[in-house]
Amino acid sequence: MTKQALINHVAGKTGLAKAQVKKCLDAILDGVTVSLKKGEGITFTGFGTFKTYSRKARAGRNPQTGASIRIPAAIVPKFKAGKALKAAVK
Repeated sequence: MTKQALINHVAGKTGLAKAQVKKCLDAILDGVTVSLKKGEGITFTGFGTFKTYSRKARAGRNPQTGASIRIPAAIVPKFKAGKALKAAVK
């Protein structure tokens, strides 16, 4: 599902205008991004949790040339599905 498809779905379910739904969705995504940038997690009870974690530097390999490369350490976002989401997808 694309962002636009999600906006259309929510607008259809709620009766709100697509422009209003887009503003709300943008605000939610911005809030999640700001929180993760600060190193804070976000929990949507029943849906899941967004957190960041530190990935260590590691050795990798260029698949085209076979040359060894060094992949630098990074802080990356991670999502863990909640119990209700897991049950709904099952």
